[in-house]
Amino acid sequence: MTSKKISQIFKDTAYSRTGGSKEELRCAEYLVSKCAELGLSASIWSFPVDMANLKRAELYVDGKKIECKGYYLCGSGEVEAELLYLPDTDKFSLSRCKGKIVMVDGHLGYWTYQDILENGAVGFITYDGNANYSDSDIDQRELRSYFSNGRKILGVNINAKSAIAIVKSGAKTAKIIVEQEEFEGESRNVIADMKGETDETIVFTAHYDSTSLSEGAYDNMSGSVGLLGIAEYFSKRPHRYSLRFIWCGSEERGLLGSKAYVASLSEEELKKTVLNVNLDMIGSIMGKFIACCSSEDKLVHYIEYFAQQRGFGISCRQDVYSSDSTPFADKGVPSLSFARLAPSNTATIHNSYDTAKVMSPAQTARDIEFICAFSDSMANAARLPVSSEIPENVKKKLDYYLLREREKK
Repeated sequence: MTSKKISQIFKDTAYSRTGGSKEELRCAEYLVSKCAELGLSASIWSFPVDMANLKRAELYVDGKKIECKGYYLCGSGEVEAELLYLPDTDKFSLSRCKGKIVMVDGHLGYWTYQDILENGAVGFITYDGNANYSDSDIDQRELRSYFSNGRKILGVNINAKSAIAIVKSGAKTAKIIVEQEEFEGESRNVIADMKGETDETIVFTAHYDSTSLSEGAYDNMSGSVGLLGIAEYFSKRPHRYSLRFIWCGSEERGLLGSKAYVASLSEEELKKTVLNVNLDMIGSIMGKFIACCSSEDKLVHYIEYFAQQRGFGISCRQDVYSSDSTPFADKGVPSLSFARLAPSNTATIHNSYDTAKVMSPAQTARDIEFICAFSDSMANAARLPVSSEIPENVKKKLDYYLLREREKK
């Protein structure tokens, strides 16, 4: 994959492509066409996702209208109540939520949502953006279905500057109005196969969707380009193991594409899936290259040694990564994610600053070259050496990440 090709793909896909949208479908069709250029037949595999058309979203604080975006899937209606800023989530602070509209710092996590519900909150406000940036962007967020489980309260998102002004003013009351149509839509994975000498399969994944404000060059068209680079590499070389490439949809909405894919596999198909290699954010101008392995610790050491042999800088760890490798690991498939993690002041994600300006096509090509070399060592192994057993410590981390258990503070 040349720097010129990489630059062109970033240019061609410089638009927001949220999960389930027509822009996501547009990008899926584009990826199918790029596979065809490699002589690879790819198909679009659809799966159901919850969707919403937001018709109205308004926030009033002490009677003053504040610019906001309503949460998709939080229901419709109107609520007015005392306003509570909740910077802490200790038992005392949570006990103050009853009957109030609660403003929390940053994202509304699963357990925080459960906590404010259990303590009687009647609505919520979140904020994003950066008070030090000149823009007043507001991200479009959703109350994920597995967060609410049908227990919905109205919510809106605002910019950080507005949040600061609200707290400084000592605001007393808030009113939220949301009107939306909620329905079942479709998101899409793009899947392509390369048959090997055995029907045991290595699955390569990368998500191609983005968030609402973002062109998603770094997160994660870079990984999607990486998958095309790996496919191009193996289209010209033999491989003993069969290879499957999956460009996952709706990762930004909770790993929905990879979750749907692994849920569709039979036990036999899962047993024949011997490794997952996931790419999520590579090729940035700045930042260190990492490998996060949800597998036996031996794979961590192998990658470290392999990188040293090739003179490629890397940091490796055994952990659970917040990306499409996680649903595979949860189904017992040894998995790893490669990424180049840039400092936040050189490349940010989930906002309008995630564009090709933060990317280095030359570095992307170098990252792809290393990933291809590692993948070749696996795809042409006489016997793939990675144990199919997921260690107990990784299983515990999966329980925490996938919200089956609550991690103690």
